[in-house]
Amino acid sequence: MTTTITRAMLSEAAARRTGLSKADTAAIGEAMFAMMGEALMAGENVKLTAFGSLQVRSRAERLGRNPRTGTEHRISPRQTVVFTPSAQLREALDQSKPAVSAGQVRQPA
Repeated sequence: MTTTITRAMLSEAAARRTGLSKADTAAIGEAMFAMMGEALMAGENVKLTAFGSLQVRSRAERLGRNPRTGTEHRISPRQTVVFTPSAQLREALDQSKPAVSAGQVRQPA
């Protein structure tokens, strides 16, 4: 079972670790997300050292298929954001948990 971490949870954890108020950490987080969004919309890459990078990539027009009916439809070209984890993050993830194959459910610790 996966757990989703929200902005509010991140702000609360940052407040506990730094001693700043939750309002201050929330404002800093919102400003950072806004700046990252602006950079991506301007076509720039966002690199977060020791975490990963975000970049905008173009997706070409392609044919899609409705899995229920099998009918084909055109998927228009679009821009998408791709996250690439850093080597440090990949290594930390590999060391933190054993791999789970598709269909298996990991029991919470």
